Amino acid sequence: MTAYRWIGAALLAGAATVSLTPALGQQAAPVVQAAQDRAWMNTDLPSEARVDLLIEQMTLDEKITLMMGYFGTAFPPRGFTPPAEAREGSAGYVPGIPRLGIPPQWQTDAAIGVATQGFARNKRERTALPSNLAVAASWDPELAFAGGQMIGAEARASGFNVMLAGGVNLEREPRNGRNFEYGGEDPLLAGTIVGSATAGVQSNQIIATVKHYALNDQETDRNAGNVIIDHDAARMSDLLAFKIAIEKSNAGSVMCSYNRVDGDFSCENSWLLTDVLRNDWQWPGYVMSDWGATHSTAKALKAGQDQQSGYPFDQEEYFGAKLAEALAAGEVSEELVDRSVSRILYAMVEHGLFDHPVTGAPPDLEAEMLASHAEVTRRAAADSIVLLKNDHGVLPLASSARRIAVIGGHADRGVLAGGGSSLVYPVGGNAVPEAEPRMWPGPKMFYPFSPLEALRTRYPNAEIVFVTGDDQAAAARAAQTADIAIVFATQWAAESIDIPLTLPDNQDALIQRVAEANDNTVVVLETGGVVLTPWRNDVAAILAAWFPGTQGGQAIADVISGAVNPSGHLPVSFIESLDQLPHPQEPQHGDVHYTEGATVGYKWLDANGHAPAFPFGHGLSYTQFSLSDLSANAAGSAVTLRFEVANTGSVAGKEVAQIYVSGPGLEAPRRLAGFKKVELEPGESSEVAILVDPRMMATFSKAAGGWNIAEGTYTFHLAHSSREFAGSVEVAMPAMTVPTNRF
Repeated sequence: MTAYRWIGAALLAGAATVSLTPALGQQAAPVVQAAQDRAWMNTDLPSEARVDLLIEQMTLDEKITLMMGYFGTAFPPRGFTPPAEAREGSAGYVPGIPRLGIPPQWQTDAAIGVATQGFARNKRERTALPSNLAVAASWDPELAFAGGQMIGAEARASGFNVMLAGGVNLEREPRNGRNFEYGGEDPLLAGTIVGSATAGVQSNQIIATVKHYALNDQETDRNAGNVIIDHDAARMSDLLAFKIAIEKSNAGSVMCSYNRVDGDFSCENSWLLTDVLRNDWQWPGYVMSDWGATHSTAKALKAGQDQQSGYPFDQEEYFGAKLAEALAAGEVSEELVDRSVSRILYAMVEHGLFDHPVTGAPPDLEAEMLASHAEVTRRAAADSIVLLKNDHGVLPLASSARRIAVIGGHADRGVLAGGGSSLVYPVGGNAVPEAEPRMWPGPKMFYPFSPLEALRTRYPNAEIVFVTGDDQAAAARAAQTADIAIVFATQWAAESIDIPLTLPDNQDALIQRVAEANDNTVVVLETGGVVLTPWRNDVAAILAAWFPGTQGGQAIADVISGAVNPSGHLPVSFIESLDQLPHPQEPQHGDVHYTEGATVGYKWLDANGHAPAFPFGHGLSYTQFSLSDLSANAAGSAVTLRFEVANTGSVAGKEVAQIYVSGPGLEAPRRLAGFKKVELEPGESSEVAILVDPRMMATFSKAAGGWNIAEGTYTFHLAHSSREFAGSVEVAMPAMTVPTNRF
């Protein structure tokens, strides 16, 4: 055992600091710094100055301590016991340096709330937001911020100061089992919504991380698959989503992903981590690895990875014992270590980990907090539900309804959640504990807030019957005698698997059978994302409820009853068939060639003349909206569009006004260039102004110096969706280089 292997063993046993190894030269034992001598704790100093003061006081072994992270939970399959100070059931722990007042990093998995991992004896029961994709369907940055703020507050109250929230990968592959953790298919929408949510998390003086960087777009072969894409096209699509999310949030950390890009693992990819993230974007935070995504010491460190996360999911302590060996052998320099440690400390200082330390890790949260947070997630779920179809105004369901058939989806017990590391355990536990799988990437979780019971509360005078849907004939009989039949269709999705777009368990046939029995059939989809809808012309109404979170049952009933007017719009295109995809074949192992480049989602459909089942940006309401009087003002690269939104219907509601742009050299007929969610009373109107991000008019060319607008005429379309337009205006633009935000 080398000296630094002993250091790794000591850290696993819970030691915060250890002596510098003789192999690298003896030093005097570190002296504990008195609080009054800690100049780096002066909050009047900028974060960079505080870091400089602090790093001067650190020994080499203390620096290495901050670069090595451990799974926070016992992992018997690998004989792993976490450090004693880790939070049981947590994703990760990085020891602090007590003598210098450097706090540990207590890390919780997240996308929708505080998750519990592995073989923890006790599960934290916390609030779950709707899935990230659902929140993207709200098209509401303020709602996304409020949701992030809520789950960040629960993280802090649970004893965590790093939250692994902020999934922003674009949906290139609709069968990706993790799409529910991400922000959809458009970089402007995904970056804006995820960035707003990440900013909300960090408003609690904790670090959030934008992930999974980058091009981590399928789970098949996720640990070794190799993405091949034109770099300029990547900058106009997937990487643009990351850039916007970082701009909106000032995220403290970026998590490099499992997959390879151009043959190099993402955590060893100097193009991603240095050329783009550091040199071009000037981002100052630190890069942590995904759990099991570190494969080397020298190559990863030189490329730009700063912290290894989640050992023992990696083969070695590459940034612990192996880093010490690499230093001793001269393979890496202490300057590289200082670079990484400075980035880690900068994020910790900048985002309040020093000045607002977390205290304690209670297993339960106060009832008052949980009650207020229930309202936050209920609102988020209701505003994320998309009304895809509503023939003859079958919804909202009239209060006079007397016979209602509720069918399938375990709607009598709860609502579905996505699986994997992001899973939040709810108060009350799993409503369907027998659901398979019960182990990774499960358990398959149903949150115990029943849509059936919520509907019974809203329709106390109605006879509401529930049938499971297992017997299609029985379901049809129940539907035939009802005023309305509501079919809950579910498709589970989870980390580590990809899924077909066809609803499982013969649910398409069930929907068809019920629709034949009742003309007023409503389908509620609880899915991780896109599914095929071969029955859509035969049903009266369709609601996309996604994975709606711990108040999902209430939110679905709110929308069905009209207590909430649906205002969600699709963040993804619902395709007609697989042959509309650029890659219709099942996700493959090995090389994945994204020959479509930046032409992702609706852009691909538009460029190739494919008519989707439901287009990107689509969403109906119980009222009607008009969009009119579009005008434009251009000053340099700044284009401001003004228009009027009016509620011409009879009930209050929210409209998502969208702007798309067409122009010379763009990769598709139209790009989303801006959007605004507007709430209006009946008969009310509002003037809206949108300043267009100039990158939405530009193309990226590294050879030509970055983002450039081509000379020519650009047409801006005012729209209800990517396929429904209400007006257009033309703007002549000179050729110019686009100024972009930097950190």
